[in-house]
Amino acid sequence: MRCITLQVLLAGVVYVHAADMTADNMADNLFDRSLKSAVDMDADLDNAVLAKPGQLNLATPTRTSALLAAPAIGNAQALRGNSPPALQATQRGSNSPGIDQCLQRARAPSTRTWTTAATASRSSVRTAALGKDEPIVLIGVAADSGCGKSTFMRRLTQVFGGDGVGPLGGGFGNGGWETNTLVSDQTTVLCLDDYHLNDRGGRKESGLTALNTKEQKFDLMYEQLAALKKGETVKKPIYNHVNGTLDEPETIKPTPIVIVEGLHPFVDERVRKLIDFSIYLDITDDVKFAWKVQRDMQERGHSLESIKQSIDARKPDFDAYVAPQRANADLVIQVLPTELTKDETGKILRVRFIQAQDKDNFEPAYLFDEGSTIAWTPCGTKLECEFPGIQLKYGPDMWFEKPVTVIEMDGQFNKVDELCYLENHLANLDTKFYGELTQSMIKAKGAPGSNNGSGFFQNLAALKLRALYEKISGKKVAVEA
Repeated sequence: MRCITLQVLLAGVVYVHAADMTADNMADNLFDRSLKSAVDMDADLDNAVLAKPGQLNLATPTRTSALLAAPAIGNAQALRGNSPPALQATQRGSNSPGIDQCLQRARAPSTRTWTTAATASRSSVRTAALGKDEPIVLIGVAADSGCGKSTFMRRLTQVFGGDGVGPLGGGFGNGGWETNTLVSDQTTVLCLDDYHLNDRGGRKESGLTALNTKEQKFDLMYEQLAALKKGETVKKPIYNHVNGTLDEPETIKPTPIVIVEGLHPFVDERVRKLIDFSIYLDITDDVKFAWKVQRDMQERGHSLESIKQSIDARKPDFDAYVAPQRANADLVIQVLPTELTKDETGKILRVRFIQAQDKDNFEPAYLFDEGSTIAWTPCGTKLECEFPGIQLKYGPDMWFEKPVTVIEMDGQFNKVDELCYLENHLANLDTKFYGELTQSMIKAKGAPGSNNGSGFFQNLAALKLRALYEKISGKKVAVEA
């Protein structure tokens, strides 16, 4: 399994997935185009339609006036029961202050850029001291290898104050060591590969893969996460991904936010009880296959047959030991092939943001009208889209026999700053100012998935987790407006 290793950071290569989703084409004339000044709510909703619960897969959307009765637009700053700012502006016959403010920030040059492996800090990072009796917020992220955990971790650490994100070891050039631990002033990201039972040679003798739960030290994992949750320092083992050995343990000091990521964060019931919020990155087989084919054939010279054999060999263990954790996740970001056109490259994606209901300290985001079922095609004068365009859906659903709400984005957009238009029609985003979600996308415009729902929903998840941390800890995370 590939975690956030120092070697990856130093090499300047992060193989999150091979889909070529660079921001070059998105950055072209990024600030040249603005939305029309008049906010015509009726025109905004031309392609939206309400439906009965359970009818998420709707036919081609048609115009409806039902949405105009009670649109839910804005963000966390709009108090429940009050008219959203965008609606108030429309009622007054003026422009939406939310969109105007969002666009103003989107056009402003950002002094911060996406931290890639090539630009990541190589110096040791000092972590913030915990206050007396301050709770440790523990977040778990589960996914298969090569499914975007590294990108997601950087998005999370930047939202939580990640200007100083870097490997705990500090880098070989600074007298550091091989480490999988990523730290900032507020966060510690632990890779659960460090709790492998055997080294690479030992697994060859056992005949078991790293996906098999028999190859994990769950007792030690639980003991150390429980200690960190109490604010105690631990000596965590290191699995060296370069040579496959088990190295000398490293000292981990707790920070306000501890994130554990890997193959098995929700397998052990004891660990599940420690985790305050759990996320599963669910990349479906078709998309994983397309990504791996593009990477391994084009970049590594592997044959299609060898790639298929590699995937088939690990699939039984993945299905048996990793995939079942989806049922225990509070939030699932599911990536599927597009339904808008035929695409075998894995570049055009359909992404679902699957949110548990009745989760403590978490309110699901929604589109337009909470509890309704909606399909919306926003492409037009206010959101530029090339073929096949983009479609959003929202509504209730069931996930492993549990009620959930789902926001879906199928397709891709051209200009990141125009996401202000989408953001203004979503609610419960837990943003601190209008356009913050769009601004976070612009800051990460060099990251994979920045022109589709995978990047959009990872950024949204980061904002939701920040709000969860603030509710649990009683502290506020400062932001740059």
